[in-house]
Amino acid sequence: MKNPVRVTVTGAAGQISYNLLFRLAAGEMLGKDQPVILQLLEIPPAMKMLDGVVMELEDCAFSTLSGIIATDNSELAFGDAEYVLMVGARPRGPGMERKDLLEANAKIFTEQGSVLDRVASQNVRVLVVGNPANTNALITASKLQRLDASQVTAMTRLDHNRAISQIAAKTGSFSSSVKRVIIWGNHSATQYPDIHHATVDGASALDVVDQNWIESEFIPTVQKRGAQVIAARGLSSAASAGSAAMDHIRTWMQGTPTGDWTSMGIVSDGSYEITDGLIYSYPVTCKSGHYEIVQDLEINKFSRDKMQITEQELIEERDAIANLL
Repeated sequence: MKNPVRVTVTGAAGQISYNLLFRLAAGEMLGKDQPVILQLLEIPPAMKMLDGVVMELEDCAFSTLSGIIATDNSELAFGDAEYVLMVGARPRGPGMERKDLLEANAKIFTEQGSVLDRVASQNVRVLVVGNPANTNALITASKLQRLDASQVTAMTRLDHNRAISQIAAKTGSFSSSVKRVIIWGNHSATQYPDIHHATVDGASALDVVDQNWIESEFIPTVQKRGAQVIAARGLSSAASAGSAAMDHIRTWMQGTPTGDWTSMGIVSDGSYEITDGLIYSYPVTCKSGHYEIVQDLEINKFSRDKMQITEQELIEERDAIANLL
């Protein structure tokens, strides 16, 4: 066994966290030989529920679970953390406009970003899951001084996984046969799931699916899948979101397979003519805890138009909370 690493999870008593914590504690995210100390953050009203989660984690007797800290103190929760999964966020309440939601979350992520910068490990990797994930990540990154904004990412891996699943189902293939899918932009209904560079069993995906299916079924299904889950089960995606969060961190640290890439919301450096500084989902390759944007992909007008639509939404979200950045 290696020395334990500290993993912070915010919103730790919520549904997404409940679906990821046990798998994380069992070694599915960082490896069966990597002990973890879970540092679980909640708001005071949810602490009793979090106590129950802690008891269940203890009762599983995971060999890779080295310790648990359950707290409503962010300084304690983020202290020396090497991995941070920011799952907790303010959900939209009755009568709330999108701007109200953005401002409410801006206050949460402003405070947490500042604390994170002060007390987390110098090499911390941060994944923002709580929605609106891209802009919450932007707020978090804007508060960093000691740490670098590149250490903060937003999750579009769930959308990436959804896109792979849809292509596999359409072509009668295993999901492992689908490579080089891209999610561009925002984790929202404006995101652009791009199939133009994807392959299925080594062949171009464009040769095995038709354009009508791409436009009328594939893109809308991936964009609206979260809403479809809510309509079906009365609750938002939890198990799939938790699984995607672990996929995101695992790929970031262990690397992307040769010949493939993944999608991550990261700070734009202007690649593909996207506005600098936005947290925008790009195709990236990962190696040893670092990521690089896949460059020089051919972008046709259809794709460019959709990439700009989701970029514009992110610009509007940024501008709505500009006074807090």
